[in-house]
Amino acid sequence: MRFLLNYLLPLLLPLVIYLTVVWATRGRSVDWLEETPWLVLLGAGVILLALSLIGWSLLSGAPPEEVYVPPHLEDGEVVPGRTVRPGIER
Repeated sequence: MRFLLNYLLPLLLPLVIYLTVVWATRGRSVDWLEETPWLVLLGAGVILLALSLIGWSLLSGAPPEEVYVPPHLEDGEVVPGRTVRPGIER
């Protein structure tokens, strides 16, 4: 699901919008394979994909002031890695 939302949706969204508009305005009789501006739609999809990945990388994750505590063993059990605020007991 994450792959679909992060990669395929931004890449294919311009094509889906274009084909929906063409189908709604011209009908089904249009030869859409020959008349579709593939290069423009691919370029728009790549730009949208790049913008979404840049935004996702800048707006997600732990706050910069938090410290990463790697996975470790406690009493024979693996404690998963996590981020904690400085000053809080680990």
